[in-house]
Amino acid sequence: MRQGAQGSADTGAPWAAVGRAGSGGPSGSGVPAAQARVPQQAGAVRGEHTHSEPPLPVAPRARPVVQRASVRGQILDALRAALVAGDLRPGEVYSAPVLGERFGVSATPVREAMQQLALEGAVEVVPNRGFRVVERGVRELAELAEVRALIEVPVMLRLARTVPVERWAELRPLAEATVRAASSGCRATYAESDRGFHRAVLSLSGNEQLVQIAEDLHRRAQWPLVGGGPGMRGRADLVADAHEHTTLLDALVARDLDVVRALVGEHFAGAAAAG
Repeated sequence: MRQGAQGSADTGAPWAAVGRAGSGGPSGSGVPAAQARVPQQAGAVRGEHTHSEPPLPVAPRARPVVQRASVRGQILDALRAALVAGDLRPGEVYSAPVLGERFGVSATPVREAMQQLALEGAVEVVPNRGFRVVERGVRELAELAEVRALIEVPVMLRLARTVPVERWAELRPLAEATVRAASSGCRATYAESDRGFHRAVLSLSGNEQLVQIAEDLHRRAQWPLVGGGPGMRGRADLVADAHEHTTLLDALVARDLDVVRALVGEHFAGAAAAG
């Protein structure tokens, strides 16, 4: 997809992730108008009562269930998927109103999601125009791979020495899921499954801060580069990458530290070389 701030292209799969979220009620809140109206007791509405009867209590007005945060989260997920798939192209400027039309929501949740992506370094604000997808080069991807290796390799080696075999067995379905996701050929689907497996492995360390930092680096490494990169890898490349997960899990079960070290290093280096 190629689209500037003034136009839009044909809708692709990532754009269908949200559908018409948030369009059911006024201002795109996602709440049907009827839901926000709660009937009151007849006497309370008219303010009528007799001296021999106490006034009828006024039923408290129920607050409408505002799903704005949910809509924003869905938009953010869809935009992240579009980044990985290459539908949001490096260097292009996208406006919140135009993207909102694609998703069937107002510009507000799109703008809020884009601001989150700006904090993550995926886009940058262009005053009075929208958001430009950041252009990245091969060197940045190589640097991310190096930092990820510095963080994850020592942790995985420690886990290989201490984690019981049965705990590794619990991760087998996640490793196999990455292979199925890669076989689908959908880069966004594989990217999510890939992060899920690495997150599960690192979570065994019990260090939530480490898990969050590693996942942020992982997500950044999945964004496409100018003229290609991981976002442009074909199905065969994704499948080969996914099979490294099952091989790594076998090495962790066997507590083969040399193989673990080599596999993790090659896994990150391969992703960087694909850029």
